[in-house]
Amino acid sequence: MNAETERDPVVQALLDKLTIHEVLMRYCRAIDRCDEELLRTVYHAEAWENHGSFNGPASEFIPWAMNLLRQRYKTTTHAICNELVELAGETAHSESYFFASHRYERESREYDWTVAGRYVDRFERRDGVWKIAHRIAVMDWDRVDAVTDKRPAPPVVGLRSRQDPVYQR
Repeated sequence: MNAETERDPVVQALLDKLTIHEVLMRYCRAIDRCDEELLRTVYHAEAWENHGSFNGPASEFIPWAMNLLRQRYKTTTHAICNELVELAGETAHSESYFFASHRYERESREYDWTVAGRYVDRFERRDGVWKIAHRIAVMDWDRVDAVTDKRPAPPVVGLRSRQDPVYQR
C-alpha cells in the first residue's frame, strides 16, 4: 500500500482539489509572465485546448499563446475565481470562472481589454500527477476601455519574464 491508498478518502479528495487548484494558478502565472516552460507543466502531452481563435493540441497552443502575448499585449492579468472541481477517480472536471485583463496599444493609444469567462477543464491524474487533458475557454462577456488616466509607474513593476520578482527567491 502507498500513502495515497492509506489516506482518508475525504483528505485525499481535498489534496486532489488543492493540486488541481495549483495547476490552475500555475497556468495564470505562466500566461501573465510569458513563461513557456511553466505553461508546459499544466498540460498532459496530448492535451487539447479550445481557446476561441485557437482550437488544437495544447503543444501547439503554448507557442501560439506565447507569440500572441509577446506581440500583441503589453501586460496581462488572469485571475481565477468560483472554482468547482468534481472528482471521478483518476479524472476530474472543473469549471473555473476567470477575469483576464489585457493592456495593448493601437495608434499611439492604450486600451484595456477585459474578458470574463470560464475554463471548462477535464483533468486527468497520470502516474500520480494531475494535469489538464482538455480545456474549453468560454467567453461570457468582454469589453474594451481606452486608458485615459495613467498613473506614475509603481516602484516595482511586474515583468513578463523570469526576471519578475516572483522568480527571485
